[in-house]
Amino acid sequence: MRLHSLEVTAFGPYRDHQVVDFDQLGTDGLFLLHGDTGAGKTTLLDAIAFALYGAVPGARNDAKRLRCDTAADEVNTSVVLELTIQGQRLRLERSPEYQRPKKRGEGFTTQQAKASLTWVGGAPTAQPPEGLTRIDEVGRTVQRLLGMSVEQFFQVVMLPQGEFAKFLRADTGEREKLLERLFGTERFGEVESWFVERRRERRRALEAQSQQVHELNARISQVSGVEQTSEVGDENWLEDIEKQALRDLESTRVEHTRLRRERDQAQKALDESRALAEKVRRVRQANTTLAEIDAQRAEHDQWRAERAAASRAVPVISARRTADRAEQDRDRAQAEVTTWASRCEVDPAAPLDDLRARAGAEREQAGALAQLIPESQQQESDQRALAELAAKTAADEKREAELVEQRDGLPERITEARRRVEEAKHAELRLDTVRTRGTEVAALLTTAREIPGAQRELESAKSRAQQAVDAHQQARDRLQELRSRRLAGMAAELAARLSDGDPCPVCGSAEHPSPGQPVDDQVRAEDEDAAQQAEQRAQAERERLTTAAQQAEQQVANLRDRLGEHDESELAEELAQLREEKNRLSETAAAIAGREAELGKLESATDELAEQISALRSRIAASGSERAALTKAIEEREARLRDGRGDFDTIADRRAHLLDVADKVERLIAARTARDDAEQRLTEARSGLAEAATAADFANVDEALAAERDERRITELDESLAEVDRRAAGAREALASADLFGVDPETDAGWERASEAATTAGEAAERAAALAHRSEQRHTELAGLAERLRASWAQLGPAMAEHAELEALADVVNGRGQNARKMSLRAYVLAARLEEVAVAATRRLQRMSDGRYSFVHTDAAGARGTRGGLGLDVLDDYSGKVRPAKTLSGGESFLASLSLALGLADVVAAETGGALLDTLFIDEGFGTLDADTLDLVMDTLDELRAGGRVVGLVSHVEEMRQRIAVRLRVRKSRQGSTLELSTS
Repeated sequence: MRLHSLEVTAFGPYRDHQVVDFDQLGTDGLFLLHGDTGAGKTTLLDAIAFALYGAVPGARNDAKRLRCDTAADEVNTSVVLELTIQGQRLRLERSPEYQRPKKRGEGFTTQQAKASLTWVGGAPTAQPPEGLTRIDEVGRTVQRLLGMSVEQFFQVVMLPQGEFAKFLRADTGEREKLLERLFGTERFGEVESWFVERRRERRRALEAQSQQVHELNARISQVSGVEQTSEVGDENWLEDIEKQALRDLESTRVEHTRLRRERDQAQKALDESRALAEKVRRVRQANTTLAEIDAQRAEHDQWRAERAAASRAVPVISARRTADRAEQDRDRAQAEVTTWASRCEVDPAAPLDDLRARAGAEREQAGALAQLIPESQQQESDQRALAELAAKTAADEKREAELVEQRDGLPERITEARRRVEEAKHAELRLDTVRTRGTEVAALLTTAREIPGAQRELESAKSRAQQAVDAHQQARDRLQELRSRRLAGMAAELAARLSDGDPCPVCGSAEHPSPGQPVDDQVRAEDEDAAQQAEQRAQAERERLTTAAQQAEQQVANLRDRLGEHDESELAEELAQLREEKNRLSETAAAIAGREAELGKLESATDELAEQISALRSRIAASGSERAALTKAIEEREARLRDGRGDFDTIADRRAHLLDVADKVERLIAARTARDDAEQRLTEARSGLAEAATAADFANVDEALAAERDERRITELDESLAEVDRRAAGAREALASADLFGVDPETDAGWERASEAATTAGEAAERAAALAHRSEQRHTELAGLAERLRASWAQLGPAMAEHAELEALADVVNGRGQNARKMSLRAYVLAARLEEVAVAATRRLQRMSDGRYSFVHTDAAGARGTRGGLGLDVLDDYSGKVRPAKTLSGGESFLASLSLALGLADVVAAETGGALLDTLFIDEGFGTLDADTLDLVMDTLDELRAGGRVVGLVSHVEEMRQRIAVRLRVRKSRQGSTLELSTS
């Protein structure tokens, strides 16, 4: 991967469009990103990471604040990166999600994130030539080309020295988290989890099998009544239980057979006794029935006579009913005659010819009136039309007066509408001015409210800077004091290293007659180095805090310059007034369209009202002419209709009255005819009734009617007589049957004794059957349980052995049990990777430390049995001893961290199998090195760029910029470049 150019706009501290040409910077393989704190050095690295992955390293990604706060609203935030990956040149452009002011109205709207990938020089095979525009597709393509995740990229390409210093001194747990992130060992963790889950499943299955064996033992013990065994596979215990169950089954079966035979014999004797008793009972019952029938013979004869008389009276009853109906018909006809005579107001006995003549006269007169009904209906229609015309004319006259009034008031309304339109236009013009002033006042008010906090921050920064100056001065004085004291005791320090026979490093003599003696409180080289490091840290802290105090002071000055002579309370009051005025003007300006429409409507209303008034007046005149003609026609027609109505309201009423009178007379005629017919039928029915009584052999009609019986009584008589005949026939048939022949009704059958004996024998047989059934159930259940128990015993043994083996293996995989090093599978893999990293990092650390230090990887278990495998110490070649990395000085820690970062980058790049990484960034850390050590580090970096790689260094320390620049100038054939950064 080689970077060519980077463009950022409104990104981080960069408000305007900025371009970084990496091709020019990396011409000689080495360049420096330099600038003050906050100048945007790290932001450029963030921009590269954001263009590639849409994310930035560390906590800055969680903040989601990538847009420049001071950028103009119309400027979009974007990052454009052009680079080459695996020989393919491409251009990446991304924009983050951020909040921007709405183009219309107030408030903010979300600007959605965007991403695009454009192929420079032609798209590769299977890729769209127009490029990619979906965020997920761009991300997947970049990750596939680079061959590493975003976390690996941050550790491999952008080497964060602080992070690797933490990694160098971290404990096993923290180191494990970083290595997992880089090498993707989640699959080995999944293997560990698989073993744990498999062991848990097998343990549950084993517990279930053990519980099943225990339950079967308990069930067998419960069924058999024998105490259960605690041993798995106790076959003797189980066989004894099965044999006892079989013996119990056979004995109960023998007893059940004997008692069942006795029960059958008792039941047979009971059946014979029951049959004899039943025959005696039937003989006695038949004799009793015949005696009762003979005693009631007189009553039965009376029932038969009553039934015969009722049958002979049926024709007489029928004739009587016919006569009754004829009489009722005659009475109804007479009532009809009386009713209609009353309604006609005539004598009921009047001659029929006179009645017929009257009905004809009434209908003839009604027919003559039918010709006047159409004229009567037309008269009513014309009268309604005349009333409607009058109402319509009154409404038109009222509407005419309203329109005239509206026309007279139009000039004044048009003037008011024009004034309202001008008012809305003026509000629209004034609104822009008020909005602009409101924005200015709001910004000034925000500035006024920021000043107190900025002032407090300034005072705090000055206090911290002064404390840092004092601390630096004290550290410098301490360093000078120690250097003076060490120089005073340097001879004794050199003498301490002399040995007899070894040459002196100063004069070369092998004899040492008078070595220097140690002075009191002698200063060692380690003391001086520690003091020097403390002085450098104090100086760096002093510079940092002094710069922060200057920035805070500049911030306060800028805020006061922006505020000018304004006061916070005045600005707040003015802002409130401006907001109120803006709301009022906005409301007025928004009504301009409605007010202009209203004005146009009023201006066009004059002609419309004139036309409406003219039309109304024409319609009123036409209605007057039509009313006059209609009134004349009504008056002429009324004279003819008055004679036809007579005393009635309308001609239709009079005609209906005449037709009603004719109808009533005709109904009276029909009623008198029906009455005469009914009287004739009544005479004939009474004659037929007398003839029927004589034919039925009755003395008269009354005697025949007295013999009448209803259906219920006849049914009772028939059923009673039939029951008497059936009982007598049944009794005689029973006595004559072969079953009862020769049976003495006084015989004793002994049924009660036989029943008691059969009951006793049956109960004994049932008890024996129940015992036999229970014995059989117990034998069957024990046989099934025994079979299941033997099967469970057969499965439990191998399951226990399998679980023991799986449990031991799971413990080993997870760093427990027989795993002496307490290393899990995942830690073992990470330890192998860390060993590779230690080997790769040692090559660079030995070069940068002039062969003094080497990394040593250890896989020993930690203290108190904690997991091991990820230990990382340092071998000091001067002393020949291995010591913890935490004991390294500041500069030594930097060298170790840088070596570790470079080594880890090489191993990760080889592990991922991704693209060749031609560009590398190293962020900070060089300020702790002396000149000689810096030369060694630069030699190592020269090795990195010897194969065509580009290395970018990041620093904000001015002294470091000068020292690295001198170093680059000395290497004339490899002269580097410097990029000065500033966002001011």
